[in-house]
Amino acid sequence: MGEWVTLDTHHGPVRAWQATPEGKPRGGLVVIQEIFGTNAHIREVAEGFAAKGYAVLAPSFFDLVDGADSDPDALPYDPDGVKQGLEHVNALGVEKALEVVRAAASRLAPAGKVGTVGYCWGGSIALLSALRLGLPSVSYYGARNVQFLDETPKAPVMFHFGAQDKSIPAEAIQAHRNKLPQMATYVYPADHAFNRSVGHAYDPDSAALALTRTLDFFSEHLG
Repeated sequence: MGEWVTLDTHHGPVRAWQATPEGKPRGGLVVIQEIFGTNAHIREVAEGFAAKGYAVLAPSFFDLVDGADSDPDALPYDPDGVKQGLEHVNALGVEKALEVVRAAASRLAPAGKVGTVGYCWGGSIALLSALRLGLPSVSYYGARNVQFLDETPKAPVMFHFGAQDKSIPAEAIQAHRNKLPQMATYVYPADHAFNRSVGHAYDPDSAALALTRTLDFFSEHLG
């Protein structure tokens, strides 16, 4: 099991769930949350990557909005949780989010090369981590990606999307292929949040295939 540690950022302290592999790490990995916070599901995702050999930090990004004494499991998977999560995302902003990623990557540097993987809102922050911070990254169903696709990547990035995801239409997915043709873009017969093991959208077959491709990506680019 992992534990909470504290990251120091220019904007204040942020908790991060730290999951440590057995033996020498293959590299470091920053797991970037959905709009619902670094909740039990995201912590489970972090533990899963640690079990594959990576030193992992999953920052509680909303600490910069709610404070470090807030409950990371507080936002439910319902319309109220979505509303609150989007308010938190907008209050946080992209630059502060990337500062948290930078702080986590710095903490993970002794483990070797560092990358990111993000889901939903975190998928777009993962893309930006590759574009602006030079961290090899995997972006799962990032609905805010398109506005950033004209930036020049500083590191490779892989994209995963669901064909049934109404928040990311086919033309948005095609824009990834058109603007970043050197990056792998995969589409699955699934909905948004198909990797989330709780909730109606979970698609175990798509999640398993996407994870295999993700691990191959990190094996190539991190170790």
